[in-house]
Amino acid sequence: MKKDIQIPEVKGVHLAAVYVLNEEFNQKEWNVYLINETGKDLEMVLIVSSGKDKKRKTSTLRHKLEKLPASGFAKIEFLSEDVLQLENEFRVSYFLDDQLHDKLFKFPKHSIKESALKEIPIIPEKGILAK
Repeated sequence: MKKDIQIPEVKGVHLAAVYVLNEEFNQKEWNVYLINETGKDLEMVLIVSSGKDKKRKTSTLRHKLEKLPASGFAKIEFLSEDVLQLENEFRVSYFLDDQLHDKLFKFPKHSIKESALKEIPIIPEKGILAK
């Protein structure tokens, strides 16, 4: 039964939008990173992302990481300027200590902007943490 499945609270795992320089095109762009500061490896990480508002909806994107090392981070996807106007959701599921963890991270509409940049865990760039 669904009520018998216990999924623990997610702690030490963050999702951040980071404004970084793309050296190939010599311009700054927004990228989403998954951050692991749990002190243990995350295994079989699955991320499902989409953006929406009242009138529009993006395609659903799926990403998989076999392992995200302890105190590590990984680039998940590029965010184009068009989707910054939408509410962006990232469902992150992974195994930690042989137990399933799951959390829905959200970036509200217009929350990803240069004026909101702050220090974030592990990554040596400024970014915006999802809620």
